[in-house]
Amino acid sequence: MINLLLSHWSWFFWGGVIAADLAAILCLLYRGQGVERTLAWLFGVIAFPALGATAYFLLADPTIKRTTVRRRRKKTAAYRQCDATTGMCRHNPVMSVAFRTTGLEPSTGNLAEILTGDESAFARVEEHLRNARERIWAEYYLIRRDETGHRFLDILAEKARQGVEIRLIYDAIGSFRMSRPRLNAISEAGGRCVEFLPLNPLRKRWSVHLRNHRKLIVIDGQVAFTGGMNVGDEYSGRARRRGTLHFSDTHLRLEGPCVDDLEEVFFEDWRFATGESPDFPEKQGESRGNATVAIVPSGPDQPRNASQLNYFAGITAARQSVWLTSPYFIPDEAILSALIGAALKGVDVRILVPNRCDVLLVGPAGRSYYQLLLAVGIRVFEYLPSMLHAKTMVIDEQLALVGSANIDIRSFRLNFEVGALIDDAAVAATLRQRFAAQLRESREITLEMVEDWSFLKRLQHGAARLFSPFL
Repeated sequence: MINLLLSHWSWFFWGGVIAADLAAILCLLYRGQGVERTLAWLFGVIAFPALGATAYFLLADPTIKRTTVRRRRKKTAAYRQCDATTGMCRHNPVMSVAFRTTGLEPSTGNLAEILTGDESAFARVEEHLRNARERIWAEYYLIRRDETGHRFLDILAEKARQGVEIRLIYDAIGSFRMSRPRLNAISEAGGRCVEFLPLNPLRKRWSVHLRNHRKLIVIDGQVAFTGGMNVGDEYSGRARRRGTLHFSDTHLRLEGPCVDDLEEVFFEDWRFATGESPDFPEKQGESRGNATVAIVPSGPDQPRNASQLNYFAGITAARQSVWLTSPYFIPDEAILSALIGAALKGVDVRILVPNRCDVLLVGPAGRSYYQLLLAVGIRVFEYLPSMLHAKTMVIDEQLALVGSANIDIRSFRLNFEVGALIDDAAVAATLRQRFAAQLRESREITLEMVEDWSFLKRLQHGAARLFSPFL
């Protein structure tokens, strides 16, 4: 009798395993997420029955659909850069790509300031937060449980007690160790704090894999910050003073009409996370400078990823130079082809990545592309002093991109990201100077060095690359 029952349970078990694997395979083929990614998941499902299917349903990017609620306020004639009918922008075709992939029209009349010193950047952020009078809207992937994270949350609580409207969005995974007592202090003072895609399978919207990687603050609708810096000691300079792991990063301070667009990005994320529509201020930012800026949000809810297409458009539009920094460099086939194509037509292509990456497999996976890049004349540098965390691009000494999106598959397919595309020679010059200074602290990788790598090192890089669709 016992043997008969065990036999029946065995049939049930293996029947369930086969059904789960078949369901995962059918979903893979139906979703059509690209040959490389589909084959990687197929291998996992077939090689690890039940476990592969479970991992796929937990970690593979589900379809995310959300109603676009941006007001898309029509910019005044003084600020408008694009034709509303055709979507084509004056002077710069890359701006047209930004407009047509996001619906946010580029504007002129902006002031864009590059912040490269970690300590000075956080000092500027804290200064503006303390001077806020009406509202602070902030959105971060990572807020650390350390001195920098505590100071940030304490300032928000203090401003909430003063009657300033505080709205904070934080990623459920990136900020899962954040100080809960300090978060509660903001709420008790009248502020609002919400998780983005909480890890709760009972909720209608939940995901382990899709994360909000954006970093932005908008203060009183007048000043905004965005870029690569999260909130933590490794970003603010405190970790460097202690001699522990610290990051070299780049951030951006903005004033002008483009601040309205960052508010719209936050507005849409707030509605997605809460189902609420906060009162949306109608006031449009006034002219503050001469920079043309396009705000570029991207995410898995877009039919065409705006970050990936703007990197691609910028690289292919270059005539003299493309200088890129990315902490996690695992290019997809389109970006890889764009970089190679630019180099073959004589463009000065330089790529700056960290020598020591804080994510185990990313460094080796990125190095697996070096030989292809170096063989066509692309110059590759590894930054030595610290972990490089900036995500920037400078095109032809005129066009600059600063944001949260890495040149990797995760940023282009899984994360919600945001960046600023800036058409301004002064901003481009500042980024080029920063880039040149970092090259002096870097090691240039040559084709001869790569060809001398041992068999085991090449095998390590190739194996890491197999996991690139998941990194």
